[in-house]
Amino acid sequence: MFNSRKFVFKVVAILLVLGLSPLGMQQANGAAPSAPQRQSSLLVENATVAVEFGKTITFAATLKDPIPNKQVSILFRGLDEKITRVETVAVGDDGSVKYTYDASQNFFPPFSWVVFWFQATLADGQTYTSSPITFQYNDNRFPWREASRANVTVHWYAGDDAFGTAALGAAGAGLLAMNEVIPVSLDTAINVYIYSNVDDLKGTLELGGESWAGGHANPELGVVLAAIAPGSPQQIEMEIEIPHEITHVMLYKALGENYAKQPAWLLEGIASMVELYPNPDYARALEIASESESLLSFEDLCASFPADAGNAFLAYAQSQSFVSFIRNTYGNAGLARLMDSYGDGFSCELGATNALGTPLSQLDTRWRETVLGQNVLGVAARNLSPFILLMALVLVVPIWGAIDLLRQRRKRGQQSE
Repeated sequence: MFNSRKFVFKVVAILLVLGLSPLGMQQANGAAPSAPQRQSSLLVENATVAVEFGKTITFAATLKDPIPNKQVSILFRGLDEKITRVETVAVGDDGSVKYTYDASQNFFPPFSWVVFWFQATLADGQTYTSSPITFQYNDNRFPWREASRANVTVHWYAGDDAFGTAALGAAGAGLLAMNEVIPVSLDTAINVYIYSNVDDLKGTLELGGESWAGGHANPELGVVLAAIAPGSPQQIEMEIEIPHEITHVMLYKALGENYAKQPAWLLEGIASMVELYPNPDYARALEIASESESLLSFEDLCASFPADAGNAFLAYAQSQSFVSFIRNTYGNAGLARLMDSYGDGFSCELGATNALGTPLSQLDTRWRETVLGQNVLGVAARNLSPFILLMALVLVVPIWGAIDLLRQRRKRGQQSE
């Protein structure tokens, strides 16, 4: 039997759900959203974004409003940026707007997310704003392929399916190695972009306003960039570069705003320590620098690493060895206390004192002595000092007794005379 009351309730419930559903953000990545969105009475249709990476970003849309406008602006910024760019745009008779942004002079980081919206002052004197639309500023110069597993997506354009599978394997192993050092959430989305040669990667970074490095991580975006050519050395390169850069992303996710407060030697040391294939040249670099007394001070490696390639390599070698020494001496808990201490704002020298009870300069000395074998006699004396003290305490009583006995005999001899 038809129940009219239940039917009415169902209709009302459906209408309420439809009426209360949030619009959310539109996304534009070369194609327009399927349906127009209205916010604050400014209606936008057919919004598109055409990216010519490193050169231009062209925004286009059609504004649909019954009231004539006086002025229309496009506003846009990177999702992580605080400054919004504002540009006035001309409106065609059909409501069409178009604006081309010079991305060769005003950079967005590669693969970052950008949000834009329109604002119009209409003839009624009121200002209206459209819904925001997001798109990703991709390096679309290459025919990217991709493969995903869990929270990691690998993108590459040179190499076969096995290449992508190997890269995913290196990323997963790196995450597990990182998690053994510092437990982190494995829910964070990570995108790894692999260029087939150094020149392609270097060009991408420069077009995005980034400085050149062998590998690159943008922790805020969860993006890793690496240059790895398909071929026999690819596995070793993957096991070095991918875990190293992923570690920076995971450390940022774990530390948040305190990531920027960490010393460079600590961040790079942890990332280098997590590499699946230890760099065999690090040990030789440390040996040469130790013998020539040209080791770098860790106090000087707090803010950044040297710009020249030779000292930069030595800085990585020292940091990897030094952080491993700290971990072996104080455990993973010691590393965690150290990062917490620097996150609390302690200086590079005192942060180690607060976390480990030893200033950074003394830790540096102990590392040089313990790992590199410097000041062997001093280390031996310091290591033997507790035993020497104990021996002295053990012997002092009989020695003192013997001295007292001699004194007593001498005294009695004097009295007998």
